[in-house]
Amino acid sequence: MHSSITAAYLTRYRSLASAAGTGPDPAPLLPLTGAQRRFLITRHRDRLARTDIVPLFFAFPRGTVDLARLRRAALRLAGRHPALRGEFTVLRGTPVLRLGEPSVEVARVPVEPSGPAADGAGAAGAGLPEGPARAALLRALLDWPTDGPALRLLLAAGPRDEEELLAVALDHAACDEQSLGLVTEGLGAAYADPDGGEDAPGAGRAEAVEVYRAAVEGQLDAEARAASEVAQRHWAARLGALADAPEGTGPAGAARSTGMAVDRLPAVTGAARSGVFPALLDAVAAAAHRLDGSDRVLALGYPWGGRPADTAPVLGCFLNTLVHPAPPGPPRPLDALGADWWDDLDHADTPYDEVVRAARSAGASWSGALDGLLTFEDLDRRPPLVLGGTAGREVHLAGRPLAAPIAVSASHGEDLLVRLAWDRERYSDAAAESAFGALLATLRHHLGAGA
Repeated sequence: MHSSITAAYLTRYRSLASAAGTGPDPAPLLPLTGAQRRFLITRHRDRLARTDIVPLFFAFPRGTVDLARLRRAALRLAGRHPALRGEFTVLRGTPVLRLGEPSVEVARVPVEPSGPAADGAGAAGAGLPEGPARAALLRALLDWPTDGPALRLLLAAGPRDEEELLAVALDHAACDEQSLGLVTEGLGAAYADPDGGEDAPGAGRAEAVEVYRAAVEGQLDAEARAASEVAQRHWAARLGALADAPEGTGPAGAARSTGMAVDRLPAVTGAARSGVFPALLDAVAAAAHRLDGSDRVLALGYPWGGRPADTAPVLGCFLNTLVHPAPPGPPRPLDALGADWWDDLDHADTPYDEVVRAARSAGASWSGALDGLLTFEDLDRRPPLVLGGTAGREVHLAGRPLAAPIAVSASHGEDLLVRLAWDRERYSDAAAESAFGALLATLRHHLGAGA
């Protein structure tokens, strides 16, 4: 009989939680979703590993942002969300969220007047900010403390800049795509009301904890149900041919030096929108194979999912990482890609560790490492960040840390914004630009000449 990783985790967690408050540490404990546990276990095993972060960057007219007011707003936001007022930690080998007081970092990052521009390929002409302020923010994010708060707001501006850049960055264990909308909306609302309506200490926090607990336990129930023998057979058949890259083919760990290429394609409308994501998967496969240069089947990851049905909108990480097997070869028919993708979505709640176990049971010599990542965001779903009546202009920074050799981000709004970031220690800029060309060509092949 199949033994569920989720069920085993819940047994260990409940043993810890039942003892919480009876020993020297009275802080209550909350369980973690499969995605959250994966982030925590990776950090726990490798003390040199950096925290996976999700940053958003906004440009405001210089002088718009009042840091003291922003700090008060951020603390109010953190007080309302358990994921932002606790510590993600591992106790006796079991990942948990240990509740505490609201904690945020809000700071102005020093900018050297003649500091490095931290240039990234593709930045020029693509609407990406350049200059020492950008470099200062990126250095600060690369130095993210593993024991720091889950929410950091960092502001930077060069001495002659007309705009200042604000980084809104979260520990990935605390957020997913829906959480980003809660953060931008909640932060803007709290900033707009800095003095009135201040919450009394602890007001509503117990209720927020129970709502969050119910959401996480609902997600864990879904994950436990999804770790079925049927799901194991599906992922074994889909991923049995995966194999890790040979040792020594690239630097270990997350990339610290990265480049970025950017292009904008026309928005896809009508029924054709349903084909955008499968087309992106095939396009990322084309880019990854152009760079990898081998005949192996590559593992491409993409986040998917959300909160269980009827769950309150709580801030947290409820997504799962699905794996798309990408064999070498020419573009596949879009209908076949879409059919495989929809079959995978039928098993989207299967925890990542269960997926890896299924692949290995089918003979895959695969550790779970990904050759590329794809993230897709519908911009119509996320409210803008408005501070003091001014809406920030979202910008994208080359040089962000990567958790895979390449990462493709696509944002669908008034147009389709596509960004390819790569590990510069592994791939040259010229090779990456060529791979980006293959990616765009594949997209246009699937989506039509208008793209």
